[in-house]
Amino acid sequence: MKNSEITGLSKEELVAKITEEKENLSKLKFAHTISAIENPSRIGKVRKDIARLNTELTKVKNTESATETN
Repeated sequence: MKNSEITGLSKEELVAKITEEKENLSKLKFAHTISAIENPSRIGKVRKDIARLNTELTKVKNTESATETN
């Protein structure tokens, strides 16, 4: 997932996407444990996507709290 796609998401969409990606990551890890998956680098990519989503969610929360205090 590209950063430009992530920045366009709302807070609720970010939370939903994080949940979806975490489920995807657990499925990938489980599949890799049972038998080798064809592209194990996907696990790292999904982890990085989750980190990007969490970073954007933090930015959104910080901007919301900054606008509430003003």
